[in-house]
Amino acid sequence: MAAVPWVALILSFVATIHNHIGLVEASADIGVCYGMLGDDLPAATEVVNLYKTNGIGKMRLFDPNPAALEALRGKEIDVSLGIRNEDLPQLAGSVDAVNSWFATNVEPYLNDIVFNYISVGNEVIPGSLGIYVLPVMQSLQKILDDRNLAGIKVSTVVPGSALGVSFPPSSGEFTLEASSVMSGIVAFLAQRGSPLLINVYPYFAYASDPVNIRLDYAQFTTTSPVVKDGELSYYNLFDAAVDSFLAAMEKVGGANVDVVVSESGWPSDGNGNFTTPELAGTYNRNFLKHITSNVGTPKRPGAYIEGYIFAMFNENQKPEGVEQHFGLFHPNMQPVYPALSNQKVMAVLHWVALILSFVAASHNRIGLVEASIDIGVCYGMLGNDLPSPTQVVNLYKTYGIGKMRLFDPNPEALQALRGSQIDVSIGIRNEDLPSLAVSQDAVNSWFAPRRALP
Repeated sequence: MAAVPWVALILSFVATIHNHIGLVEASADIGVCYGMLGDDLPAATEVVNLYKTNGIGKMRLFDPNPAALEALRGKEIDVSLGIRNEDLPQLAGSVDAVNSWFATNVEPYLNDIVFNYISVGNEVIPGSLGIYVLPVMQSLQKILDDRNLAGIKVSTVVPGSALGVSFPPSSGEFTLEASSVMSGIVAFLAQRGSPLLINVYPYFAYASDPVNIRLDYAQFTTTSPVVKDGELSYYNLFDAAVDSFLAAMEKVGGANVDVVVSESGWPSDGNGNFTTPELAGTYNRNFLKHITSNVGTPKRPGAYIEGYIFAMFNENQKPEGVEQHFGLFHPNMQPVYPALSNQKVMAVLHWVALILSFVAASHNRIGLVEASIDIGVCYGMLGNDLPSPTQVVNLYKTYGIGKMRLFDPNPEALQALRGSQIDVSIGIRNEDLPSLAVSQDAVNSWFAPRRALP
């Protein structure tokens, strides 16, 4: 029976940390782009496992890489699959070529992979390849319709340069060149209920004009509006950019078309003080929080806007400079900075589990006795008129409450609990996680004074 309270304590500890942090579920609803322009990247199977380990539930593939698709079978990671830009002319000129592309790159995986989107080209509008996008989209849509694959949406990815006007957001408008093809594409999307995929990078706007664009506005950290656009107030540049795209689509007949942010991120190096791990981490954590909170934008409050962080790895075959430093991870799969807070949590859990295992083996007891009643009550202390911990513990005993959750290791509460036969779930303060995650000694020090309960 001694093992039972040990297991209960560990499970309570895990639940306490995960409930406090609240980013496990959030991470599952965020996507990360899997770029492959590097000669030192891990194997696709290792990459997929890294997505799973970090709770990343969506992946954007820029092209149908066979090794990646094989590794994704049965992994329950939703996939946005791209068509290579260079393939567009051939596909646009032949329905049979599109059928062949689908039969090779999608159909074999339909039973094992959930495809959310097929994106026809990446940032080819405006540009010479833009004219090929709509014909390929139409051919793909017919294939999906014939197979009753309504869950797969066909779209294309457009960059910020497709906008000729982006300020104020309500004046958003496509460039003349982009409008010539976007009007037909937006009409297609509106008819099919598909979103437009947009790449949004506040970093580039800030780095190109730091005098007029504030860092806090680019990083989601303002506490008051920076831009007023009629009755709408903008606290961050990301929302302003998204709403500029929405306004541009309205002007070509797409008032009801949604957007998916297919790329957003901040480089951690390559441009001096504009690109540090701290800035990159701040942006991506705030981007993740903004996307998963479903707050929408000022133009569409409360709207669900799907988002993908760019990118999973630093890629050494991209152009030198910032382009090589957008990764969340180094090629050795170590984090460049703690963007997904789950990393810190898992590091602390790992070390504490090792300590608990060692103590259990050494002492073969825990000193927490089975309680008389299987109910617990959380003991919060954010009040200036609360009774003393000794009185609180006596109150628990009086009412037969056999379990207590402490949000942090309050010394007075722990002293009052000695010999009380109340089971305890003890929490680690959120603000302590960064120091604990990087130091085994720090976790040892945190644990040592608290293991002596009789």
